[in-house]
Amino acid sequence: MSQSADILELARHRHVLRAADVRQHGWSPQLLLSLHQAGKLQRVARGLYSLPDAEITEHQTLIEVCQRVPKAVLCLLSALQFHGIGTQMPHEVWVALPEATQTPTLGYPLLRVVRLRGEAYSEGIQTMTEQGAPIRVYSVAKTVADCFKFRNKIGLDVALEALKDAWRSRKLTMAELNHFAKINRVERVMQPYLETVAA
Repeated sequence: MSQSADILELARHRHVLRAADVRQHGWSPQLLLSLHQAGKLQRVARGLYSLPDAEITEHQTLIEVCQRVPKAVLCLLSALQFHGIGTQMPHEVWVALPEATQTPTLGYPLLRVVRLRGEAYSEGIQTMTEQGAPIRVYSVAKTVADCFKFRNKIGLDVALEALKDAWRSRKLTMAELNHFAKINRVERVMQPYLETVAA
């Protein structure tokens, strides 16, 4: 089998391909361009390719962001939407990045970047695989705690809705909430609300 055939086979499993994925197998990234020019691959975004008939998933944009910004973790409104909590429909993709990371320049989609340090960034990351592509997203409990941490950015009403909805649908435990409240240093802020939902 030729390298081109191998790359097309990989695209069938991976859904979205980057030059790094091709290099990892010891193949030439230049082949992505040739296959694109031959109409066998489509360019979905800068540096990202998929098969022309690839099924577009509901999380296509999130897959692309996670592929193009390797340290990005879906957070806040985007994480709520991903987990099916609350009623938020963000028109930007909310991502967390480590504090000293350079801000990514993507033409599309629009990104809202929040900076986190230490455990506030590294704890609670879940990697979901959709059509062979990884999506990094914070767990439900971490996301709810983040909503309280960033309540001035997204609104206390959003944080409360997320807490009530996640608790009602049993997507988190009080122990998990307390763990992330401590990491985010929002225990005092969250305490009265936790007592209310648990009552």
